[in-house]
Amino acid sequence: MADSPDPTPQTPEVSEASTQTSAQTPAQAPSTPTAPSAPRAGAAPQQDRPVYVIGGGPGGLAAAYALRAQGVRAVVLEKSDRVGASWRRHYDRLRLHTTRRLSGLPGLPMPRSFGRWVARDNVVRYLEKYAEHHELEIVTGVEVSRVEPSADGTGWLLHATGGRELTGSAVVVATGFNHTPYVPDWPGRDGYTGEFLHAGEYRNPAPFAGQDVLVVGVGNTGAEIAVDLVEGGASRVRLAVRTAPHIVRRSTAGWAAQYTGVLCRRLPVALVDRLARPIAKLSVPDLTAKGLPRPDTGLYSRVKDGSIPVQDVGLIDAVRKGRVEVVAAVEGFEDGKVVLANGDRVGPDAVIAATGYRRALENVVGHLGVLDGRGRPVVHGARAPKNAPGLYFTGFTNPISGMFRELAIDAEKIAKAIARDTARRNPSRIAR
Repeated sequence: MADSPDPTPQTPEVSEASTQTSAQTPAQAPSTPTAPSAPRAGAAPQQDRPVYVIGGGPGGLAAAYALRAQGVRAVVLEKSDRVGASWRRHYDRLRLHTTRRLSGLPGLPMPRSFGRWVARDNVVRYLEKYAEHHELEIVTGVEVSRVEPSADGTGWLLHATGGRELTGSAVVVATGFNHTPYVPDWPGRDGYTGEFLHAGEYRNPAPFAGQDVLVVGVGNTGAEIAVDLVEGGASRVRLAVRTAPHIVRRSTAGWAAQYTGVLCRRLPVALVDRLARPIAKLSVPDLTAKGLPRPDTGLYSRVKDGSIPVQDVGLIDAVRKGRVEVVAAVEGFEDGKVVLANGDRVGPDAVIAATGYRRALENVVGHLGVLDGRGRPVVHGARAPKNAPGLYFTGFTNPISGMFRELAIDAEKIAKAIARDTARRNPSRIAR
């Protein structure tokens, strides 16, 4: 089906998509864009098209509110049945590594009752409240599979679930940094008879009590899962490490690592690298004898390559005491064993691959020439690609200053950029 360019609020025509609005009660009909229909004479003009925001996570919700605050109608398209879907799937013990005060999204601070380090469940509650408080227009059960320029060249055509075709004046892609689990193509893995799962499937240590577990990958997720397993009763926990990470204390004498990240955000990379070395020697013990030497590359250089420091939530102590054993990287599987880079073979009961995620943007926008060689947007925030004006990305970087903080900043910059462009093209459209 083709799209009517003016999806005015009414009851959905397609049953599998539902809509959330903060003001609705059981007796009220939800506000939602119309289901797509073929273009027709008398169709609404281009200036009445909404801005579509793809993704109902923190980045998408923040962008939708910021657009509303600028007088621009924004419609969030979320493929799951609720906002904050990725946060609902994270492991139980997860907390934000950034402070509550610097993690609130525009227009609604996080409650003090959440504490300094906000738990996963409270993040979910906050996102739900955020959508309700700002009365955001959210359509759930709709997955966007492809974005392309509209036929008239004045907007964007979105191909979505159920054959929908939606036309928007602009598009904000906010599908998330951790979108699709990535597992290396290790040789022999299909023959491994123990339990194998990606970290995205891990919830808590209960199923692994009394077991020998190998965690592969020493990012923040792998480090925290290893500590969780030790504290939860696993009989043995090994952590496979290919490249030694930078480790920082989450907080020192009340000073959060995030504060330092914010201060360093605009400093030269080489300067931050030099400053970080003596600080690390003072705050983090040398774990070389335990298999975690200090990294050769600078902390901020590593951040710029996409690898943020591991914030210590117990890893240092667990490694120092031998409760988490650091081993070489995984090279493959053979005869029911895990083959390590140094030639050792280990036989854990379970392997948890904390090997990261892919952005999975190739099918959606890859044909537009807006992704780099690693599948990440070539621009983010208020800058749209030169060859794709009106297409914006948020949440695809992993900043040292905190993801939520940067999402909030990007949301307001994107909204202002879209509002300026809208006002330039259609002065009457912006509601003041």
